Amino acid sequence: MRIGISCYPTFGGSGVVATELAMALADGGDEVHVISYALPSRLSLLAPSLFFHEVVVPHYPLFEYPPYSLALASKMAEVARHQRLDLMHVHYAVPNAISAVLAKQILAPQPLAVVTTLHGTDITLVGNDPSYLETTRFGLRMSDAVTAVSSSLREATVEQLGLEASRIEVIPNFIDPQRYEEVRGSAGARRWAKPGEKILLHISNFRPVKR
Repeated sequence: MRIGISCYPTFGGSGVVATELAMALADGGDEVHVISYALPSRLSLLAPSLFFHEVVVPHYPLFEYPPYSLALASKMAEVARHQRLDLMHVHYAVPNAISAVLAKQILAPQPLAVVTTLHGTDITLVGNDPSYLETTRFGLRMSDAVTAVSSSLREATVEQLGLEASRIEVIPNFIDPQRYEEVRGSAGARRWAKPGEKILLHISNFRPVKR
């Protein structure tokens, strides 16, 4: 498949998951085009079928706040048209889902499926803000598929945005277990647990919003 992936390029969870997914899909033989305003910090372009497209946001004196969502939609449409993308997978609803839906409408009748993955604060904080509520709801309803990283996030989306629960598929975040195989049974583990005991590890940036 030819897949577009749009995310924030920072070390936040949504950007990391999107980046790792892009690299895994490219390694599996898909053609993947990552679209963002900067190169994601975790993105390695070693795979021959993995590409990055930068969104350039012009700064005009008339615009007190540069319209990133419009520049993103334009870049999505451009890449999808020239690369004949099959689908656009966006991570974090605001503004990526709205931009993807706009790009799809620009491209018509050329088909472009839109998949939106919700990661948390894009719904519970940003998407629920009155300034973004209607556009976020529209972007999700116009998406061809919506996924959430947890059941609680799906419930929050249903409650706060009025989306039907049946439209949201829960797909938890993931890790590549092969990457960590080498540390199993290491001497370091014995510092924290007896042989045979399991260790539960939580990794987070511990920002106040996560509490």
